[in-house]
Formats: sequence, structure tokens, C-alpha cells
Amino acid sequence: MGDRRPGGGVGRHASSGPGSGLGASSRIRIEEPTLGERRPLLPRRATYTHQPDEQVFSCFSYNTSTHLQLPVYTNIHRIRRDIISVVEDYLSLEQLRDVRINISVIRPLVDKLYEQDDISIVYCLLVNRAQFLNEQKHLSNRQNVNWTRAMLCELIATRILRRFNEDNEGPQNLLVLAHILIAGFEPFQNAPEEIRREVQATTAWHKTLPALEVAILSESRVFLASTSCQKVVDAIYEGRVIYTPSSFMDLIPDRYKQRPISLYNPREAPLLNQYRLLVPRTRNYLEIMQFFILLSLYILFMAERDPNQFSWLEICFTVYAMGWVLDQFATLLEHGWHVYAQNLWSFLDVTFAVIYWVYVAMRLFGWHTGSTWAAQQALDVLAMGAPVLVPRLAFNLLSDNIVFLSLRSMMSDFALLTALAAWCFVGFLLSLLWLGNDNYSPVVISKWMIYIWFGLDGSGIHHSAEFHQILGPSLMVAFAFLGNTLFLTILVSMLSTTFSTIVTNAPAEIQFRRAVLTLEGVKGDAIFAYQPPFNLIAMFLLVPLKWLASPRWFHKIHVASVRLLNLPLLLIIAIAERRALGPTTPGAPPTNIFVSPNKKSRSRFWERWRITSHSDISTVFEVPPPDSVLNQIATDDELTRHLIRRQFTRGNTVESAAAPPEAKKQNPLGGQPPPMKQLSRRDSIAPFPGLRAELQGVLSESDEMADVTSRLEALEESTQRIEELLMRLVEAKEGVTPGSRSGHDGNGDGGSETKVGGPAGVDENTWI
Repeated sequence: MGDRRPGGGVGRHASSGPGSGLGASSRIRIEEPTLGERRPLLPRRATYTHQPDEQVFSCFSYNTSTHLQLPVYTNIHRIRRDIISVVEDYLSLEQLRDVRINISVIRPLVDKLYEQDDISIVYCLLVNRAQFLNEQKHLSNRQNVNWTRAMLCELIATRILRRFNEDNEGPQNLLVLAHILIAGFEPFQNAPEEIRREVQATTAWHKTLPALEVAILSESRVFLASTSCQKVVDAIYEGRVIYTPSSFMDLIPDRYKQRPISLYNPREAPLLNQYRLLVPRTRNYLEIMQFFILLSLYILFMAERDPNQFSWLEICFTVYAMGWVLDQFATLLEHGWHVYAQNLWSFLDVTFAVIYWVYVAMRLFGWHTGSTWAAQQALDVLAMGAPVLVPRLAFNLLSDNIVFLSLRSMMSDFALLTALAAWCFVGFLLSLLWLGNDNYSPVVISKWMIYIWFGLDGSGIHHSAEFHQILGPSLMVAFAFLGNTLFLTILVSMLSTTFSTIVTNAPAEIQFRRAVLTLEGVKGDAIFAYQPPFNLIAMFLLVPLKWLASPRWFHKIHVASVRLLNLPLLLIIAIAERRALGPTTPGAPPTNIFVSPNKKSRSRFWERWRITSHSDISTVFEVPPPDSVLNQIATDDELTRHLIRRQFTRGNTVESAAAPPEAKKQNPLGGQPPPMKQLSRRDSIAPFPGLRAELQGVLSESDEMADVTSRLEALEESTQRIEELLMRLVEAKEGVTPGSRSGHDGNGDGGSETKVGGPAGVDENTWI
């Protein structure tokens, strides 16, 4: 037979003598492809470049052509099916990050989902994570398979976001990542009509959620701590990425002009830009200033408190605090309670708001009735706000401190355990109350028990014999053991475990809190443009005006009032941002927005005069290489190509691959060397030379893998012996002298036997 070489790369050669078939002594070999038909051993990873030219919004997505056709509903259920089919056992986060799981599970799923070129994939993965965590809450076993599936969704979302970050370069890199994280989607987008009718789903701006908010709701700390996600979070916090967010509820809605997701350039923005008041970093500074004013008014008023009259300090404090509480209430309505409660000082703000409204109600009641007692009680209630307001300042100034990060979780554990213990100890109170035959009131007995609980006083144990000579002391001693010893031991253990867990994941926890602060800082409600107490005036004037004026005129009145009330502040922000930007090349977009001028001047000084020898390390990457250098890099070097081919060649694909020169010399058929089997792309596990050998070394280190390898080797030896015995049995039955058969008809009809000779030292009875 002739030589067939499909594509010129792989050939198959068989003996052409009489009675020989294709299976007589066929061999498989690898031939080098011709120069024009060379191709890389591994297929290149699919990359997609995005051109975000169209306007994309965060507050709604259904009216933009970019997002109109995205199958969000289908992607959500496709991802859920794939994750459920892949994960069937519980795995920890360390096991999911193992290199074997990465190669066999995570990377194929990332390739599959990334090749869809759909920016809603990250949103769909995080939605599935939230659902898996929700299903886990209803089960008694917390470490179950649903937790593993949720973590797998988070890891895949992190890898896909990183690929979008790596495959898009230049100024549009940040814009693409911003589209992925803060573009608005809704779960029933492009769902079948019968499904939408069944669940009564409506597509509206207030029902869309960005992927960043879903990540916060599902507490995806690994995702939020990734470099790609933090790049967008930092840009939003500093105001380099601007957009109009979706709001759960607006007190003063002004939706006449929507800002798409875009990059901010201070040089092209108006001088009095009222939207800069809603930038998270600016909002953070303004909120700290507002709280300083509130705390100062509170301290000055409480220093001269007089229940018999209303002073100017009390009036100023009451009005300003009402505006501050209104701002907190609007913040709560902006993104809902789930996002608001993730903040470190949210419980302090809610506590002070409750104390303030109790004070206002009692103060008005005392003024209306002329009761001095009610007025004094109102001031006493307001005095309870000091333990709330003073620590809140420390939370603002030291928000990244690990103690404050762990305090929120520790307080929740402490409150839960204290409530359970108090509930259980009610039984001791009832027993002592009944044993005392109403000789002691419940208040007195409760006081003795609380003293014993905290180890302050032992009066309850001294009076326990008065309840009953035997049962009274027994109950008190048992309560002391359970409350003061067991409860405190459990409490210390729980708080220590919580603190150690948070300290272990401190960087991820810090980034998570920063993402929460950033998302809360992006405001869509128009009331946040007014500083307390002017937000009270806007509330009473603009809300009725909304029903009287057209949206266009309402927007004009709102913008004019904001610019008038915040004129000095807007000028300071505009000047600071323009100075921070620094001079740029005419006609070129700014690249380093909000960089400190001192830092830029220092770096320019060192780079200009070349005083340091380290400047070239970063400079070599700033200028893109020319095409001539890129062509040299892309040249298919012969040595490198052969090294990669040898690294990813299966050891058991071809027996003669270990010694190709000898095989060519000992070719029994003559002519061209025997053909070899074509390498499959599946023979490689990752596009990195030497990784297969490294993985084999890792796998061979374990005792289980070594035991499996030894068993497989023993099984192969047994199989070879069985084949030899069967061959001798067949030869003996057919009457053929053992060793005289060198080939067999490839068609299996017992064709003529041919003995092929060859050079000395070559086995004439080799079966392939």
C-alpha cells in the first residue's frame, strides 16, 4: 500500500508483500509538518476584545441594545445545571484551590463560560452563589455540598473577571470591568413569556441589580478581594468611574437625566458639577464633617441642658440631628437593609435614631402638657446617646482596623448567646420565686441572679437558705456554675474563634468593608445633594413640587438649588480635582486621575535626571514594543517548539517514541520510517512546559497514588502473561510452530502468513 499522510503531518505505512494486511506490522510515528502547515501544539486561549462604545446604564439595562439580547435567565439555569452536575461532595476552599481541581473542574468551566463573550456571566454566577447559600441556611449541616457549590461559583466568577481584565488593555480596560460589575441586570431578562406571567415579573429600573451589589449581598469576600474587582471599586470610590445607580426607593427622585457608566474627566466636566457631591470619597469626607458637627452640638447642648426652657443650642441640635437622621433613613432606603446592615457602624446609627425619636416625642409631650418630669426624662433618654455617638467617631476614623472589623461579628455572637442564656435562666427565676412563696419580688431575685451571673456579689447565695434549706442553695449554686463558669467559658471561646477567623482573612475582610462603603457612597437619590439640615427644606419643598412641575423643570430647579446651596463646596471640589489631575498632553485622555501632585513631581524628578538605576525597570513596560520586536517574539523557534512537544508527549502513546533513531534504523519494511500516531491536544493539561511532570510528581507523593500505580503495573504484567499464554494456545491449536507467525491478515480471515526478515538483532515476531 502507498503512504497516506493527511495534512502532510501524520502518515500510516503497512507492509506491501503478499498476504499482508493493514494490521500486519503497522507502526505509528510522528512526522514533522511542513513549514506552511505548522500549527501550535496547544490551541490558543480564546480572547475577546470589547468596544464599549454604546451607553450602558446601571439603573436599567432593558433599553440598551448592548444588553437587550443577553440571555440572563438562560445563563442562570445553565450555570446551576453545570455546577450541580460537577460538585457532588463537600470540599473546603483549600481543596477547591488545589491544582488538580483547577485543571479538571474550574478551568474547563471558565473556558466554557468565558467563550460565550457575555458580560452578564459574572452576575449569573453570583446569583447562583446567593441561591446555593440560601439553600444551605435551611439545612442543619452547614458544611454541605451547597456551600461547596457556592464557593465554586465565586471562584469561577473571579477567574472570568480576571480574564476580562487581562484581555482588554488600554483605557477601555477599566470601562469593560465597570460594565461587568455595575451594569444593571434582572434575573428574568429574556425569560419565556409564560415564565414571566407565572411569576408576574416586570422589568423596571428599581428591580435591576449590578453584580457588585449581588457580591456584597452574598458576602463574596474572595471575589471582592480580587485585583480586578478592587480596581473597579477603587475607581468608583475615587470618582473615576461615574454612573447613576439603581435605588430601592427614592425620597426625591430625579430621573430626568441618567448618567451612563463612563470614565470621568475633570477637564471636560462643568465647574459646578453637582454630581461630584455623590462621589463615595467625597461623601465619606462630608459624612465625617457632618458627624463632627452633630457630636459638637450634642456635647454643647448636654453640657447646659435645662428641662424648663428651650435654648438655642437645643433648637440647633434638634434640627440638625433631624436632618442627620433623615440622611441615614434615605441611605437605608437607597440599597435596602441588607446592604445597609453590612456597614460597621450601622447598628450605632440605628440605635441613636431610636434614642433621638424617643427624646423628641417625650420632649414635645412635656412641652405640650407643661410637665417638668417628662422634659427631664427626655433629657435623660438623650443622655443615653453618648455611648453610641462617641464610639461611632472611632469607627469612622479607624474603619480598617482589625479590632473594629471583628467587633461587629463578635457583638452579634455575644448578643445571640446572651439572649439564649437569659431565656434558659428564666427557669431558675421561676423556681426561686415559687420556693420563696412570694416573700421576695421578681426584681430582687433577678438582681441577685445578675450579680451572681457577672460575679459581682454573692448575696443571692447567702439568702438562698431562706427559700429552702436544701433546694434553695442547690439552685443558686447550680446557677452560679452554669452562668458564671460555663456561660463565660463558652462566650470567650466563641469570641476567640470569631476573632481568629477574621484575623486570618483580614485582607479579604478589609476589602469587603471597603466595597460596602463604596456601594453605599454611590447615591442616586437627589436628597443626598443637600447637606443637613438643608435636606429637611428639600424634603418639604421638592416632594410636593415633584407632582406639580414637569420632569424637565423639576430637574432644573433641583440643579439650581443644589449649586446655590453648595457653591463654595463645589468650587473647592472642582479646584482640587483639577489640581490632582495634573497637566496632560493636549488632545490625549487623562491616564492618572486623582494622583497626588507631590508624588507625581517626585517621580518626574527622579525619572528626568536618572539619579536612580531602578527607573528603567518600570519604564521598559510603559512604552509598547515596536512591530519588529513583536515579530521576533512571535517567531516559532525550533528549539522551543521541540521542547514543548517533548514536554507534552504522552509516555505511553507510542512504544517506539522513546528511541526514534533506532526505530528508523531497524525498520523491517524498508523505505520510509514507520509512521507514528498523531499527538492529541488532550495529551496536554495546561499550556506550560514541564507542568505534566510536576503534577505527576505531586500525585506520586501520596501513598494512595503510589499504591494505585503499583497495582496498575502488576495488572499490566498479568495481562501480558495472559496474552502470551493465549497466543501459544492458539498456535498449538492451529498446528503452527510457535514463533513462526509474524503477521496476520488485517481483515481477520486467517490470511497467508509472511515472515519478514530484518537486520540482525531485531525480533522477527514483534506484534503491534
